[in-house]
Amino acid sequence: MRGAGGRDRGRGDGGARAGGRGGGEVRRGQRARDAPQRPFLRREPGGPVTGSGGPLVVLDGTMGVGKSTVGRLLADRLGVGYRDSDDDIVAGQGRAVSDIFVEDGEPAFRALEKEAVRRALAEHGGVLALGGGAVLDADTRALLAAPPVVYLSMDVEEAVRRTGLNAARPLLAVNPRKQWRELMEARRHLYEEVATAVVATDGRTPEEVTQAVLDAVELKEA
Repeated sequence: MRGAGGRDRGRGDGGARAGGRGGGEVRRGQRARDAPQRPFLRREPGGPVTGSGGPLVVLDGTMGVGKSTVGRLLADRLGVGYRDSDDDIVAGQGRAVSDIFVEDGEPAFRALEKEAVRRALAEHGGVLALGGGAVLDADTRALLAAPPVVYLSMDVEEAVRRTGLNAARPLLAVNPRKQWRELMEARRHLYEEVATAVVATDGRTPEEVTQAVLDAVELKEA
């Protein structure tokens, strides 16, 4: 994503440009071929948008793509709560994600992540952001068949620009650029598998991406 007034340099990651204000490039995810049901949305006078159960929208994608920033903006626009599965894990364990990886190992973290995502999908009715590796679990992917899921995508050049690929990320400790590419090669098809829409974030502001997500999953006031 870019700051206000920056040059729009998004690649052709999407097949169609979203309508509405500041729409980013958007294309249908693999799940869209099955014509998934949209949640029934309504707004009580003076109240928030509500749906038929479960999250109104789930944000997915690799580390550093901006899920937390866009998720909070979406929640504010819709008047609903925001939840992050990684935040739930940190709160429950009293340790940072990177510390859990180092001290307990990746399998232990993935078990915690699976349970955190399951609980959030069952309990939360607003905007939910997932950790970048949540889609690795087959049971989690099955649960993601119900809510609208938007995959926020970016290329490696954008990842370098945003994070430098030198932040404290346990899976990118050695040769981060190469490892990021390998992670995406392993995960991209899984992000696509669960997605109802794919929104490219390259060169776009958080506000533009937020509007594109709203347009992509038709989250508008009834």
